[in-house]
Amino acid sequence: MACLLLGKLATAVALLASQVGAAGTSSYNGLAITPAMGWDNWNAFGCTITEELLLNTAQKIVDYGLRDLGYHYIIIDDCWSDGRTANGTLQPNATKFPQGMSYVGNQLHSMGLGFGMYSSAGQYTCAQYTGSLGMEKQDAQTFANWGVDYLKYDNCYNNGQEGTALVTYNRYKAMSDALNATGRPILYSMCNWGQDNPWDWAQTMANSWRMSGDVYDSFNRPDARCPCTTYECSLPGFHCSVTNIINKAAPVLNKAQPGAWNDLDMLEVGNGAMSDDEYKVHFSMWALAKSPLIMGTDVTMMTPQTLSIYSNPAIIAINQDPLGMPVTRVWQAPSQPQNETYSVDAYSVNETSFWTGQLNGGDYVVAFLNEGPAPTTMTATMNDVFIDLSTTGSNAPVKQLSQTWDVYDLWADRMTNVAAQAIINGNGTMTNVTATSVNSTAAYNSTQTSYAAGLNANNSALLGVKTTTFAPESTLSATVPSHGIAVYRLRSQGMSSMRKRDEL
Repeated sequence: MACLLLGKLATAVALLASQVGAAGTSSYNGLAITPAMGWDNWNAFGCTITEELLLNTAQKIVDYGLRDLGYHYIIIDDCWSDGRTANGTLQPNATKFPQGMSYVGNQLHSMGLGFGMYSSAGQYTCAQYTGSLGMEKQDAQTFANWGVDYLKYDNCYNNGQEGTALVTYNRYKAMSDALNATGRPILYSMCNWGQDNPWDWAQTMANSWRMSGDVYDSFNRPDARCPCTTYECSLPGFHCSVTNIINKAAPVLNKAQPGAWNDLDMLEVGNGAMSDDEYKVHFSMWALAKSPLIMGTDVTMMTPQTLSIYSNPAIIAINQDPLGMPVTRVWQAPSQPQNETYSVDAYSVNETSFWTGQLNGGDYVVAFLNEGPAPTTMTATMNDVFIDLSTTGSNAPVKQLSQTWDVYDLWADRMTNVAAQAIINGNGTMTNVTATSVNSTAAYNSTQTSYAAGLNANNSALLGVKTTTFAPESTLSATVPSHGIAVYRLRSQGMSSMRKRDEL
């Protein structure tokens, strides 16, 4: 009884904290003030999820230091259920989860991790298991009873309840209200693939919304099953490449805000079909877009290269920046002039692009993205970096244009393969395999010190490596590999003021 009372007290305190947070933030439930981070089984395992696989993965996430970097939620995707009991309660498949979902939740919580669950706002889930449409109150309470902390809520078999924003809003709000009524803080991740423009209305009832069809492990290959190339899309589909999603996301990224994020889908980093540079683009652009960072690979078989990408705290710090402002694409241009000696990619539109965004405390992040088939030198001006400040229509001087900025390369201190392999082998950890010993990224533990606090303390693991300065009337240049990216944090040598967010 004492344990039960303590558990109820802890839940009540957590709920009160979330409600207090909501009063001072834009989050409708006080959760996801920065984008969610975690792991989901679907991309790597599909329907083959089991209790053993889930808990073994969770343990590796702890062992590899990924939990301490912020990967908190361990999410069970589709195919977990065995229908409903006689009284209509969802029940797990007893073969896959022999000790039940409460046991799984308790084990994850004992590791300091959050428990994520899946259902669909339809009669069935996408894999044709039992859905939650019309059963929202009962299912939400079941999830709360199991100790669930995160719900991914899909869009399959919705019985035609789509086609207008209001119809889709009401269908998804039913679960939002049901989750809130349980009294347990549960992060609500809408997965309606961008149908009916959720970026225009989901901020008041969800913590994130999918803005596109499903990603797959390809950098730029078009696929007939992902027919749209813009965010205006009546058939979102699946098998959408990384660059397809980036280009669809660009016009709607500004719709995100703390507590309510565009979800570009799970990460494919480590699944084997892209190059290292392409995976760096994938991870970097998801982070800069302020998308949730949900790993989608087999963590138990992770390579050193994969671990070093997921473990880059300088990139994660951009994603977790408390200002919560996604980057803006400033320009696109052909990667090179077309001529007889220029070999084009099989699929790429051969674009380069430049992205910029403000960070907490007046810092900026910029990215040069090269989708073309050859290394390209790219250049940006001060007006490109501070585009929103220099195009306000005001005659007032833009002081950022007259300041000198230190430029920090956010991939220059990437963990080496030697350091990553030591962690995988169990011979090193994120705290004893350091930059001074094997030239790896310095350890960072966000569970002890938030990314915001670490940046305020000038933690070098979060800042990256200073490479140059960016002075007034000069340009910033980078030679970017094919299908590659260069990402920099800019920090003024003087003081700069905070810019207010544009209206949504």
